[in-house]
Amino acid sequence: MAGQSNLEPSGEVSVNDDVQRSASLENEKKGADVVACSDASSEGRGGSDKSEAIPLKMKLIAILLVTATGFGSHWSSGVTGAMKSTVKKELHINNAQYSVLEASEDFMKTALILVSGLVTDRIGGASAMLWGNAIYSIGAIFIAAATTVRSYKFMIFGSIVQAFGDIATQVAQYKVFSSWFAPSNGFASTLGFELGIGKIGSFVGKATANVIAKNTGDFSWVYWVAVFMNLFTNVTTLLYWFFTRWCGKKYTGTADPATGEQLTENNKKFEFGKVLRLPWTFWSIVAFSLFQTSTASVFAQNATEFAEQRFDMDAVKAGWYSSLAQYLGFFLVPIIGIFVDILGNRITLMLVCGLGMLLSMCLATWGPTYAGTAASFGIYGVASMFGPTVIIDSIRTSMWYQEVFGSGYAVKIAVNNAMSIIIRIITGVIQDRDDNSYDNVVIVYVVLSACSVVVAASMFVGCFWTSDLGHLQWTRRQRIRKGEIINVRRKEFECGAAGERNRKISLSLFVALLFLVVGSWAAYFWGVATGNNV
Repeated sequence: MAGQSNLEPSGEVSVNDDVQRSASLENEKKGADVVACSDASSEGRGGSDKSEAIPLKMKLIAILLVTATGFGSHWSSGVTGAMKSTVKKELHINNAQYSVLEASEDFMKTALILVSGLVTDRIGGASAMLWGNAIYSIGAIFIAAATTVRSYKFMIFGSIVQAFGDIATQVAQYKVFSSWFAPSNGFASTLGFELGIGKIGSFVGKATANVIAKNTGDFSWVYWVAVFMNLFTNVTTLLYWFFTRWCGKKYTGTADPATGEQLTENNKKFEFGKVLRLPWTFWSIVAFSLFQTSTASVFAQNATEFAEQRFDMDAVKAGWYSSLAQYLGFFLVPIIGIFVDILGNRITLMLVCGLGMLLSMCLATWGPTYAGTAASFGIYGVASMFGPTVIIDSIRTSMWYQEVFGSGYAVKIAVNNAMSIIIRIITGVIQDRDDNSYDNVVIVYVVLSACSVVVAASMFVGCFWTSDLGHLQWTRRQRIRKGEIINVRRKEFECGAAGERNRKISLSLFVALLFLVVGSWAAYFWGVATGNNV
């Protein structure tokens, strides 16, 4: 592959291999210095009378339970996107008001997701999923009731309640996977399987939403079916919670075969310091996600209505068409996960994803014919399959400590939702001023996808110059063979003048995140004030 084949002979990754190993041995000889400088990532992970590592069959059971739990939430998200035109018609609201409705969930996520990440790392993914899904189901009941009585304000309230639960489950689900699987050792494959099943759930929800509404004569039944699906996820979550407690008593856990890091389900304390010192490579991936994920999520929310306008068809046909176009490539997601685990090349895949999204959005903007729009949907369906698995796995791989992965993933969600709020408010206003047309809205999508290409291309060039980016391209064999380089770079990140500089960079980027969140809040309240949310 492009990133893999050229990486070996270039940069510090191969040339300084022996030097890095020597540095590692030297650091180990300086016992006191290493202890003082290291952040004691293995603190509290002392001896145990449990001697047996977690067997593969137990990990597979965990994957199946967590995947079944996530199916319901994916189904619900598919329903929301397919019902845009119906909700606007039945609740008598415009695009700006609908944007406020969707942005309400994003607002709550940006407000609380960082706290949720810290709490999830502290109490564990299984416990966070248990109470998170319960709250999510309560919110789903409120939303269904709001659609029954046709109350816009009540629906906003239900969306906010549901967001509380979604905040917990989004982080917890992948925190669970990170505690069972290491990078290049099953983590990406697990993500791929879960996300692939999730795509099926989203497809079913989006494709059947308008069918249910039409056949029952009342669109509120769509949301009541979502309630029943969420109740099912509560049952599977409870089963998983008991399962993890049993495994915790019987097995010792899992270690990263490359670095020796012990993977943890929960921590003995809140790791505020490590969250504020996330490496710059982590922030590079977040920057890519800022543009790519925001483009994909906002476009997906509007795809059914977009198809109605471009293809001049009713909501039922448009729902099937947009669902098929967006989720037909679901089978690619597990394959991508396996590819990443074995062959790496994460940055290469991000670049492919960004270019595909850009091509899709360009066709949607400058090819407003039937054929051009169909091609746009098809390319989007394939390109969007590359994003989630590669981004989440790259975030995990770029982080020095697995024990704060929940907080790191929460940062990614906060960035995405903050950007989505801003984009949804802007595009909602543009669409209202453009007589409900998407002709100018899609230009915003082009700009966002172009920015994602710029970020991915910069990272691709950088991976030939530094192992901090280069190890994202490593294959499984390379990562195991060069795992000590990661340990050395982690120590260098923490120590001396270089460590101080890195901490300042990390803190500055975290502050920039807070400014983005505050900016999204300003956009949200502006939308509430000017969107006539009555």
